[in-house]
Amino acid sequence: MTSAIERIDFHGLPALRLQTATGAQAVVSLFGAQVLSWTPPGGGERLYLSPTAVLDASAPIRGGVPVCFPQFADQGSLPKHGFARTATWTVETERSSKEYALVTLGLADSDATRTRWPHAFHAELSILIEDSRLELELEVENTGSAALEFTAALHSYLAVREVEESRLEGLHGYHYSDKTDADRVKRDSGDVLLVEAETDRIYRDVKRPLLLREYDRSLGINADGFTDVVVWNPWLERSAALPDLPADGFRHMLCVEAAAAHAPVRLAAGETWWGRQTLVAL
Repeated sequence: MTSAIERIDFHGLPALRLQTATGAQAVVSLFGAQVLSWTPPGGGERLYLSPTAVLDASAPIRGGVPVCFPQFADQGSLPKHGFARTATWTVETERSSKEYALVTLGLADSDATRTRWPHAFHAELSILIEDSRLELELEVENTGSAALEFTAALHSYLAVREVEESRLEGLHGYHYSDKTDADRVKRDSGDVLLVEAETDRIYRDVKRPLLLREYDRSLGINADGFTDVVVWNPWLERSAALPDLPADGFRHMLCVEAAAAHAPVRLAAGETWWGRQTLVAL
């Protein structure tokens, strides 16, 4: 097997398939610049894609790694999580060697975006697979003449065999806003985070790598540039109310997101910001 990047049709969506000589693979939709699948060499799927996800470009795709930009969640006047995840991105670069495959997708302001968010920008998402590693880097440049502010996230849906049996390590001692409790600020005092109910937290200024443990496998999670970590699972009632998620879908996913959500990123004219999330299958 050789490393390769090929154009494919993914259930009707234009997409790219990346593969390395060692057997790693990823699928990236041009709609939303969204990674929909990632399998490390010899391993199973590490991203959760809802079996009832809408894949006709009429709505956001439930699963994979949606790009939230220029707004995280409902923290502004734009539609939830902004417009990047429902925009069609263009392929800017493709590179591969024996060890890796890399693509960079781009999105710039247009008449349509400026009617909702009056700023000039250029965003790039680089997707790299290498051995057992998936690396996503979001870069935003202010191409206008006035300052702009935004919030953003890489909304990673991580596949787990059973969320109640999974353990997230590395958040001990950090403060978080609890969206399930009127945004009250709390301190995580546990050695590990166990998901046993609806969970929606924004952890602030996280500086440690995280580790998601399952029965016989683990996933290392690290972020650079992004200051926050969002942990989300809709649990039973919310899951059942989402039309694009099976009633038991919450059992097989945990969102651990690299985010700039607590405080907006501010860019002066001509400035650039970047944030990266790296996942390593262990």
